[in-house]
Amino acid sequence: MNKPIAENKKARFDYNITETLEAGIVLLGSEVKSLRLGKASIREAYASQEDGELVLINFNIPEYDLAAKGQNHEPKRFRQLLLHKKEKNKIFGMIKRDGYTIIPLSCYFNKKGIVKVNLGFAKGKKQVDKRETIKKRDWERSKQRLLKVQ
Repeated sequence: MNKPIAENKKARFDYNITETLEAGIVLLGSEVKSLRLGKASIREAYASQEDGELVLINFNIPEYDLAAKGQNHEPKRFRQLLLHKKEKNKIFGMIKRDGYTIIPLSCYFNKKGIVKVNLGFAKGKKQVDKRETIKKRDWERSKQRLLKVQ
């Protein structure tokens, strides 16, 4: 994977990620140019089923300043995700049956220059689980400091 354009760093803290999947995304020209400048936010984004298609909601790509008048895009519009039919059916089943949330973990340009989104199948963590994660992380840091000193 190449250098990410946008990354959801809190996703692994807020959710238990069980599986990941790479998907393409349908974008307009001004959106791609804005992404090339590194302007995007996927912190509040999630994927949902709309009219039999998987769409990314709340993926914020700011308007491209140099776009011609009337050629710009809406920053938080629904963006269709490109997946094979089997993958789509699997995701729809996991959303309905198992109660999973599909969240984007990162967005990047692949080697061919095509924008890809790394999706994670997630279940929300409870507050207790988050505290446990913090304790483990702090303990690992302390352990590394102790080992470094010796």
